[in-house]
Amino acid sequence: MIQLVLARHAKSDWADEGLADHDRPLNHRGLRDAPAMARTIARKGVRPEAILSSTALRARQTAEAFACVFDAEITEQAELYLADPAQVLAAARAAGVDEVMVVAHDPGMSALVSRLADRDERMVTCAVAIFTWHEGTWDDVDATPPDEFELVTP
Repeated sequence: MIQLVLARHAKSDWADEGLADHDRPLNHRGLRDAPAMARTIARKGVRPEAILSSTALRARQTAEAFACVFDAEITEQAELYLADPAQVLAAARAAGVDEVMVVAHDPGMSALVSRLADRDERMVTCAVAIFTWHEGTWDDVDATPPDEFELVTP
């Protein structure tokens, strides 16, 4: 089984206009939504073996909330900051596990979810897309429609 879990970072804080985009933290809503979404998808049976995160602060904070629930290691990857769909998928494949979660940014996340789901989907902040292929390998992910797809929003 291959399971790809794509999470857009939770809501970020824009209060300090002087902060670089990469350094923006989560706001109050983001700090609330991330652990709630982690618990929600855990109840659905999602258990990633690895969590990959953009190096941006808001993505790392979101990934940490998921890692606490899943007791999984986070690997930060600079190439996931504002990554396009191909970069996100390549990172997931390279993780070397069958069940992986990627925490990153739009527009790349919405584009990849739309492509894999074969319909237009918008990843709002802290949305989680769960794709499952019951058989096959990572080579099948971009070539074969998933057996299951669910988009979960806060």
